[in-house]
Amino acid sequence: MIYFDLILGFLKVGCFAFGGAYGAIPLIRDVVLNYGWLTDEELTYMIAVSESTPGPIMVNLATYIGSTQAGLPGGILATLAVVLPSFLIILLITAILGTVIRHPYVQAMLRGLKPCIIGIILATGLYMTAEHCFVGQALDVRAAGMTVGLVGIMAGEKKCFGRKLSPIALIVISAVAGMAVYGV
Repeated sequence: MIYFDLILGFLKVGCFAFGGAYGAIPLIRDVVLNYGWLTDEELTYMIAVSESTPGPIMVNLATYIGSTQAGLPGGILATLAVVLPSFLIILLITAILGTVIRHPYVQAMLRGLKPCIIGIILATGLYMTAEHCFVGQALDVRAAGMTVGLVGIMAGEKKCFGRKLSPIALIVISAVAGMAVYGV
């Protein structure tokens, strides 16, 4: 039964995850929490770990959850289930792309999806920030301070040097700040 649940859950994620992994985090969260595979806190840690390792978040999470729930076969099935829809969709799009990409309805649809994806990513970021900056009703001053500091570093990099901070540099700065602030 666990194999069926893994396939069904990660097929759902693979079929309905649009806009990359950040846009898919709410769907991944819903599936993972509904099946009880991870807690909300564990999922947040897994997203952080997935960001610091090679590979897409969805594939990393599917492989990890599948293997922890049902061993090596579960990891393989969950990974295949999450990538199969994208693989098939890309094959289909590649076959018809040249003929339909310039069609006004297709262009309108693509322009309409952009703000939706941006909104999903923004909402996820705000939710995760609020979730970890507030412990119950109290503000976690250390987490809020780190968040403000990281935003300041990103803005300062853009203003002073005219370029965005590298995601790798941001991950390293965040890790060092976390170790310093939380005493690890």
